[in-house]
Amino acid sequence: MATPLSADRLLAALRAEGVKVVEHDGWRTHNRNQAGPWGPVSGVMIHHTVSSGTASSVELCFDGYAGLPGPLCHGVIAKDGSVHLVGNGRANHAGGGDPSVLQAVITETYGDRPPTPRAHQGSAGAVDGNTRFYGFECVNLGDGNDPWPAAQLDAVERVSAALCRAHGWGAKSVIGHLEWSDWKSDPRGFGMPGMRDRVQKRLGAAPSKTPSGATSPARPSTPRYQPFPGTSFFRKNPSSPIVTAMGRRLMAEGCSAYTVGPSPRWGEADRRSYAKWQRKLGFHGSDADGWPGPASWNALKVPYCG
Repeated sequence: MATPLSADRLLAALRAEGVKVVEHDGWRTHNRNQAGPWGPVSGVMIHHTVSSGTASSVELCFDGYAGLPGPLCHGVIAKDGSVHLVGNGRANHAGGGDPSVLQAVITETYGDRPPTPRAHQGSAGAVDGNTRFYGFECVNLGDGNDPWPAAQLDAVERVSAALCRAHGWGAKSVIGHLEWSDWKSDPRGFGMPGMRDRVQKRLGAAPSKTPSGATSPARPSTPRYQPFPGTSFFRKNPSSPIVTAMGRRLMAEGCSAYTVGPSPRWGEADRRSYAKWQRKLGFHGSDADGWPGPASWNALKVPYCG
């Protein structure tokens, strides 16, 4: 869970990932915050608009319709790969969903797919997704026949990666609406497991500002990072080069509580340093207790120790 990005930070994160952003007039203050809380945020939700045409789809998502006022998302992803920002704050896009799915997204502990949702807007026990998810509507009829151009799918990947990178999440924080509510079928026409694979691959590399299909100078090979060893690893007070490498990264991020520098043995100074890192990422309370979790660990990018 994390504090939502400000308008400036959201825009910067998208542009840093190479997203072609179009700012709709008024998007920075357009929200439904009067209807309920916005945040803490836990992930990104992808939808399809059941409409055609960029201009009309953007207008629909900005204004909403009778019974469901806009914004209906935070951004509209057009078929040409451009992303039109229409809201900043709470948006009417997710509705009620399954609490087990929310927990799986927060912990990023599921396999190819989150648990099958068994809740929807208005059902007993449903949780408010408008509080917890960024939402992006993709221009598509949702009939299974309307194509998904490569540029549009590339934009879905980049938008998702941008927000995951900004919050220190992994790709399992990105879900489709159909994975949230048992009433929904969007996005239809591509699979979310495959999209999460694309997002995770992108998160393993430095941000690329070159849209799909364009050429760019050759880059050095992607550095290898230490996989998350699990919270239980640290609770056993290990002595490991992983702990030293982690401590060095925490110091580099300005999150040191060390007096003499990190050592292989996990200790209280490591936990306090890691808590500073979690707070830097926007975690609060028990989510910033200093015990590493997968999202904050992936964001730290600890060099591979062999």
